[in-house]
Amino acid sequence: MLIKQKKIFKLDWNKTNGMIPTIIQDFLSNEVLMHGYMNQEAFLKTQEERFVTFYSRSKKRLWTKGETSGNFLRVIKIIPDCDNDSLLVLVEPIGNTCHLNQKSCFVLKNNYLYFLFELERIIEDRKNNNLKNSYTSSLYKSGTQRIAQKVGEEAVETILAAMKKNTKELINEASDLIYHLLVLLHDQNLNFNLIVENLKKRKQ
Repeated sequence: MLIKQKKIFKLDWNKTNGMIPTIIQDFLSNEVLMHGYMNQEAFLKTQEERFVTFYSRSKKRLWTKGETSGNFLRVIKIIPDCDNDSLLVLVEPIGNTCHLNQKSCFVLKNNYLYFLFELERIIEDRKNNNLKNSYTSSLYKSGTQRIAQKVGEEAVETILAAMKKNTKELINEASDLIYHLLVLLHDQNLNFNLIVENLKKRKQ
């Protein structure tokens, strides 16, 4: 998934007085995580090491995000804007990005798409760590057949709720269906982003 090759960019360093504004975005959820500045040295270091490095205007030095906290930003793709004077960096965040121990430096309420991907992270964690008293962990422990069976059961219950025109029940059953479907996808080492990409190919 990481971009191995070093791409040549024609950035307008003169226009920005040697400092390129850089927006950091989660490559899965598309959530904006933070904003910083890169000089040419920081940019080259980011390209070489594949972890986001900024130039700190207050400390007057390079700093790699996560160098003290361990919450690094693994680079997936670097995209310059149309004027070549700002950057969008798509990343895989390792831990929380904000120094206040939040996912993003920008608080955005009711970000439904982000919640879905955050739910996936929790599901993946429960898959890899067999937590006591965790329903998700117990599902993975029961195996693929049981997980698939639960998806089928919830699908039927969703249909029945719709046929009864019971809005509250339909919402609850649809929620159960989506949750168990995500569990099944992660059981197969897949994620919802792959489903979204596939749906995008089908649009007419």
